[in-house]
Amino acid sequence: MKQNKYDESSFFNEYSRMPRSTGGLEAAGEWPELRRMLPDLKDKSVLDLGCGYGWHCRYAEEQGATYVLGIDISEKMLERARLLTDHEHIEYRRAAIEDLSVDDDSFEVVLSSLAIHYIEDFEHLCHKVHQLLSPGGHFVFSVEHPMFTALEAQDFYYDNSGTKLHWPVDNYHLEGIREANFLGHTVMKYHRTVASYVNGLLSAGFQLTRLSELKPTSEMLSSNPAYEEELRRPMFMLISAVKER
Repeated sequence: MKQNKYDESSFFNEYSRMPRSTGGLEAAGEWPELRRMLPDLKDKSVLDLGCGYGWHCRYAEEQGATYVLGIDISEKMLERARLLTDHEHIEYRRAAIEDLSVDDDSFEVVLSSLAIHYIEDFEHLCHKVHQLLSPGGHFVFSVEHPMFTALEAQDFYYDNSGTKLHWPVDNYHLEGIREANFLGHTVMKYHRTVASYVNGLLSAGFQLTRLSELKPTSEMLSSNPAYEEELRRPMFMLISAVKER
């Protein structure tokens, strides 16, 4: 199922007010870790899957990438990306990630931020990314952590006074679609286990280089006490892999 919630005006307006929408990469808690997992982007060709406002595309260009392609299914997201972008080396193209069509070995880095959990067939995507990467190319992405996506509620369990008691995990091995509430709207996400993410990459021929569950640093905790919740359960998972030469 190819979902395009971001072209619904009410949803897009709510998303536009989120801190990461107004503050960019520095307002995204997972960005410092994702940035560390990226290879040197100088003189590289870079593909951003689900590019949104184009924050990562512009970062790649600032780091010296020679060509950056950002794809997204949402025209509203791409309109905002084009408005914010003034770089001749960046191209934005409207396409669902599942429908991506580019030449084999045409990119040296593929990245994706919080988009792949909207994709049904992760293993197929891994094979497609492996084909379009040149030998030695990198695939780096973030998703919502499987502990976060297992239950549709995606929330803590509370006592009668509203205290957060614990984060419930159930139906973990029952992979598939989940109807989650995000910004007051029903959004369809796909839950898969950590093993499915790792084995999907391995089956496509990738070598796993790093997996992060984004444990908050002391700097994160001092800057925003809300990150203490991330010590109780991981919200994000970040993975880097490489196509062997």
